[in-house]
Amino acid sequence: MERGGILCQELTTQTSRLGEGITLLNSDGEQRTPVTKIESSLCYLLTIRVIRARNIHQADVLSQTDCYVSLWLPTASTNKFQTKTVRNCKDPVWNETFYFRIQSQVKNVLELALYDKDVVTRDDHLFTVYFDIAKLSLGEQVFMHFKCDSQRQEELEVGFALDNISGPPETIITNGVLVSRKICCLEVQVVEKKKKKKKKEKKSLSKKEFSFKVQGSYEGTQDIMLGSDLVFSSSSPVKFHYVRYKQPTLDVTLPGKKRPPSLQSRVYDKGSPNLELHSFPSGKNMILAEDKGFDLYAKAEDCPDHLDVRLGFDLCVQEQDFLCKRQKYVAPALKKVLQLEQDLLDHETPVVAIMTTGGGMRSLTALYGSLRGLKKLDVLDCATYLTGLSGTTWTMSNLYRDADWSQKDLGKQISEARKHMTKCKINSLSLEYLKYYKKQLCQRKSEGHKTSFIDLWGLVLESLLHDGKDNHRLSDQQRAVDRGQNPLPIYTAVNVKNNYSTLDFKEWVEFTPYEVGLQKYGAFVRVEDFGSEFFMGRLMKKVPESRICFLEGMWSSLFSLNVLYIWNLSHSSEDFWHKWTQDKIDNIEEDPLLPLKPQELRTRLFTPPGPLGSALRAALTDRLAVAQEHNFLKGFQMHNDYLENKHFCRWKDTVLDTFPNQLTQSEEFLSLVDTGFFINTSIMPLLKPERKVDVILHLNYSAGSQIQALDQTCKYCSEQGILFPRVDLSEEDRKNLKECYLFDGAETPGAPVLLFFPLINDTFQKYKVPGQKRSESEMEDGKVDLYGCCSPYSTYSIQYTEKAYDRLVDLGEYNILNNKDLIMQALHTAVARKRQKKK
Repeated sequence: MERGGILCQELTTQTSRLGEGITLLNSDGEQRTPVTKIESSLCYLLTIRVIRARNIHQADVLSQTDCYVSLWLPTASTNKFQTKTVRNCKDPVWNETFYFRIQSQVKNVLELALYDKDVVTRDDHLFTVYFDIAKLSLGEQVFMHFKCDSQRQEELEVGFALDNISGPPETIITNGVLVSRKICCLEVQVVEKKKKKKKKEKKSLSKKEFSFKVQGSYEGTQDIMLGSDLVFSSSSPVKFHYVRYKQPTLDVTLPGKKRPPSLQSRVYDKGSPNLELHSFPSGKNMILAEDKGFDLYAKAEDCPDHLDVRLGFDLCVQEQDFLCKRQKYVAPALKKVLQLEQDLLDHETPVVAIMTTGGGMRSLTALYGSLRGLKKLDVLDCATYLTGLSGTTWTMSNLYRDADWSQKDLGKQISEARKHMTKCKINSLSLEYLKYYKKQLCQRKSEGHKTSFIDLWGLVLESLLHDGKDNHRLSDQQRAVDRGQNPLPIYTAVNVKNNYSTLDFKEWVEFTPYEVGLQKYGAFVRVEDFGSEFFMGRLMKKVPESRICFLEGMWSSLFSLNVLYIWNLSHSSEDFWHKWTQDKIDNIEEDPLLPLKPQELRTRLFTPPGPLGSALRAALTDRLAVAQEHNFLKGFQMHNDYLENKHFCRWKDTVLDTFPNQLTQSEEFLSLVDTGFFINTSIMPLLKPERKVDVILHLNYSAGSQIQALDQTCKYCSEQGILFPRVDLSEEDRKNLKECYLFDGAETPGAPVLLFFPLINDTFQKYKVPGQKRSESEMEDGKVDLYGCCSPYSTYSIQYTEKAYDRLVDLGEYNILNNKDLIMQALHTAVARKRQKKK
């Protein structure tokens, strides 16, 4: 399709709230080129003529099908349109024409759905054709025959034309994956006219109610109530934010009139004004209606081209600033531990990351030991990142309350955690706590959050791990990294979708003290704004930042499981269940055959499942509870070339990636669950090329198989084309794991060096510290039953004895200290590669 880029200027990926106008540098100090642009892009007129259908199969038992076609093009209009119904006919003819104004840089996919009209029951959905408008050429008219069923010779005939449209081009902002379009703000005001009061006239108590609706706007419907007895009354204006070129309409219901019976109606009552907004003059106060008792005024103005969502795939300004500051700690620490003679230059300093897995209280406890071991080796100061999920996020959020935790001895932190791990937990279900939970949930709901059982779980965690209410928030952790004094924490979750298994649909979400974002779309918001309401990248309603206990509940939402997840615990394939749960999507023939360009989608046919299939799918995929937060991608549209974008392709792994109308930007809420429901790893943020991680210390705390999550990560990275070292373990090693493995990634240039620490009890049984054997009286302390049937370290255990806690902490520390040589080897390898790369 012809492009409409008349004006194009580079725009920094940060908005003014995130550092607009700042020259951005990458981690090597070189100026980078921002990928987000503000452009002036043409709109086109799309004409669709629904002509006829042939050989439609009989949907009713006693009669032929009563057919009509529904047209849905969400990128161009907020309304669904439909043809008239042709009754009792297998070869219906409509010959109806519809018009849409489309944005040339947006992926416009038209959905043509054929229905059978039923009077008593719900209309039968026969099929839907998905047609990519990018197939059409400007200035040409084509008549398409969609072959919906070759055996029955069912087909749908539709005519298309794409033409230039008069008027100025539209200003858009895009990062090559998402597009933010021009939005306007409409103000509507009711002014009641003066009335002459008669002597001795009593006050009237009647009121007048006005209802206003802009379909597809952020606000939706708003009402104004005016008293009719005042000498003069003027309402406060109601506001609507809407996409200017999506054919929006202001629908007004005047006092005494009926509300609109249908969302698709355009005129509801005679005398009730309805206005097409895309042609409304900007900045002028217009009179919509005049009456003896009142006047209606409206004024529309363009909103500034400023986004509160950061569109971009590079690191935010704050993280880049942190990297510069952290290097001042890392370089001398590496020089010390590696016993180098000369200082490390910036380009010679590797980025080291500590990566953890989940495992409930077991992972919380063992991580303390691992970090204490790294601290004793002075390796903790060499780390730039620390990532976590599930139980390790509890440890991390505890640590980062202290702005200088990694610069101190960890004994105090470990002792504090010990107190809470060993205390009686029954008090968390006391009447006093239950009243507290209810009060907090009511307050959270009143603030504007959408509450669920996961929020209650977060409050229970707060009572298990703290004394009283914890007011700590994720943004408070900025104090712990503002000087680069600690590794930058990254917490992970996955965004899922209703009616889909986690394997079929999941999107990585990362949380830092600075931002929350979906790396697949290159969309990030300030952590203080996460949970607030957004529209087309603009902050519409500020909601108070969540206390971190609610995030901990979401990061470790063990209640978000479904039947398919339970099935996957014992099987490696969903093939059997996919027969019942996956959508039936087929590529179909079209006549004439239009040439397929790289960025265009094949024409496809969706056949809906029957009632039994739908019920079974819901039973298999519905999750017990999901944490929901307002979707900051709401309103964005997908760029016409999003499937060719290298950033999107890196994380493109869901069954809906080629269905742009159904991706996350169309959802009201993000549905966030524990990352462990896909892979028990927090490694994905570290594999972003922009972070340039050179060494990863993989601290595994999984139950059962210690190698499963690593194998799954390798497989995933291989499928996605993400650089990752090859994990080559012999059968003997898999049966009898050692304490540490080094995978240097030599066979995969560009991959990080990986140090893998499974949580096992090997030489710790005989040695209390490396090189020092246990005495007979100390042998009992080496008996740490991690995974036996009577183990105290079950993932679902919430209370340990003091001995069990101490032994697990000591084991985590020992396994680090006992593999000092491998850690040093990995760091030496990374430094050597950095030097070689610069040469």
